[in-house]
Amino acid sequence: MSTMNNQVQKKMNPLTLQQVTIQDSFWSSREQNVTETVVPYQWDALNDNIPGAEPSHTIENFRLAAGEAQGEYYGMVFQDSDLGKWLETVGFILSRERDPELEKTADEVIDLLERAQQPDGYLNTYYTVKHPGERWTNLRDNHELYCAGHLMEAAVSYVQATGKRKFLDIMARYADYIGTVFGPGPDQMQGYDGHPEIELALVKMYEATGQVKYLELSSFFVDQRGQQPHFFDQEARQHQENTARKRNYDYFQAHAPVREQHTAEGHSVRAVYLYSAMADLAVQNGDQQLLDACRQLWKDTTRRKMYVTGGIGSSEYEERFTVPYDLPNDRAYAETCAAIGLMFWAHRMLQIEADREYADVMERALYNGVLSGISLDGKSYFYVNPLEVWPDTANHRHDMSTVKVTRQPWFGCACCPPNIARLIASLGQYIYSQNDERKELYVHLYIGSSATVDLADQEVRLIQKTNYPWDAAVELELDMDHEAEFGVSLRIPGWCKEAKITVNGNEVTDAVMSNGYASLHRTWQPGDRIMLEMSMPVELVFAHPALRENAGKAALQRGPIVYCLEEVDNGANLQDIELAVGSKLEAVYDDELFGGSVVICGTATRSDAIAAGSDALYATSPAARIPVQIKAVPYYAWSNREPGEMTVWSRYRS
Repeated sequence: MSTMNNQVQKKMNPLTLQQVTIQDSFWSSREQNVTETVVPYQWDALNDNIPGAEPSHTIENFRLAAGEAQGEYYGMVFQDSDLGKWLETVGFILSRERDPELEKTADEVIDLLERAQQPDGYLNTYYTVKHPGERWTNLRDNHELYCAGHLMEAAVSYVQATGKRKFLDIMARYADYIGTVFGPGPDQMQGYDGHPEIELALVKMYEATGQVKYLELSSFFVDQRGQQPHFFDQEARQHQENTARKRNYDYFQAHAPVREQHTAEGHSVRAVYLYSAMADLAVQNGDQQLLDACRQLWKDTTRRKMYVTGGIGSSEYEERFTVPYDLPNDRAYAETCAAIGLMFWAHRMLQIEADREYADVMERALYNGVLSGISLDGKSYFYVNPLEVWPDTANHRHDMSTVKVTRQPWFGCACCPPNIARLIASLGQYIYSQNDERKELYVHLYIGSSATVDLADQEVRLIQKTNYPWDAAVELELDMDHEAEFGVSLRIPGWCKEAKITVNGNEVTDAVMSNGYASLHRTWQPGDRIMLEMSMPVELVFAHPALRENAGKAALQRGPIVYCLEEVDNGANLQDIELAVGSKLEAVYDDELFGGSVVICGTATRSDAIAAGSDALYATSPAARIPVQIKAVPYYAWSNREPGEMTVWSRYRS
């Protein structure tokens, strides 16, 4: 396989965590919370030290695999992956600032992994402890390669942060062993994991080690998916299982070869992890067909199957995509991990295409579908993220066993908590990208930060100051030794109807707009200041007419933030509240609420129950409408106060 003469070329490459420092009124406290609270809290959870939380047993499983404890395996078949994500988060934290105590803890865990690794390189506690001798007998369901992938990602993160190779060497031994088991050879298994993950992880292993065999193995897994005769059927027959499938092929994104998949199907997290790997391989292998498939899948996902919050996977059944425009609010699954995976995919597509659409979705998911998954204190989580909740009736209307109206301290299936931790810890790498050939720096997200980059034969430091997302003014200052010619491209978000750019106080009229980015190419002087001012009014959002659930309804949005109504502010029966043309809606900053946030206050109407004067269930005339004051809060912050009703979509009268 050659990676030369690619038909597919990245337009840019993201800056690394080592190049970016976040200093932001919104995000710095969240980064700090992950470092000081979330990581220690999750470490306690992995060690079963959170009173009242569901046990994890993850560290104990590795001790059992290493022969250092006695007992039985406990947890999901993919329990190892929770530790992988936790260690990856630690790597991201250490990339920003060394922490000897945290590093010591991580090193001790890595030593444990080394002791748990089998002589041939195999490393999986479920099969080592619970089912020895049964490796690779149920790839469809049991996540062996998925767990390996998360540990590989963690190893890459850790070596990049610390320079220590032990973890990477452990995972390279495992990857080498996997490469002997799987492949096109006559004595190899020609299969793949039911849960995509290792595919994108192997690309990272290739980038960290330069070993092309890891890239080839990733390509093998992706190319093999969905081929006939179907691997899952062969696997079932070989192990004398009932060949009646528990789930259809599309649940695993294995219903067709990947280049023939044009609609997003099946389990949503699995899907976006696979699509992320496909985008990686499209670049690495110059595969235009793979990129074309990604584009079609992207369009189907974001234009027909994505919530206004950036959530995806609307059905609790199989945590999956369904048909276009099937986006129920009260039954929304919208797993936190799925929004995170959507960000992974969007970020990869953005580097290839340099198109605002990808950054807009990335931002929408970040501020809404991802952040909603963690409480403000970092100690409780949502697995699913509905857009409407009736607490007194939710469990009576349908089986919502995983939907809680308050966040939970941990889960038996705890994939989301460490996933959101690693996303926030790695946020710095989503803000900027660089195009070396064009000598251009792209700004994707407006987050107070400084970025250091080699540009135009010198080190350039870009300092971004902003109070985003509450204020849409952004100041960028260039710090460098001497003048230089290069470009700075600023994303003008899709929600922004008007934007003004000035340089040193002078309005810019020569910016070149390309795919939603305003590009400024000129000779820059040290100390030059760019000011971007964007309009950020309160807006009503309306759904596509085919989205039946939201017919006659509107949602509130300001900038990248989607808002919701909570019972604690607006009383019960939120579905009776109605917005109308001319409703006065005002953005107000509340410095005490949620650590400081903009809320939306305004007028609406609701039924006058008292004036109705009857307890009749039905009537031949409507109840009178009376004006009421409403207060909407950022969706990401709901359920941080009193439990109660919540809704994103409200009735609307034109």
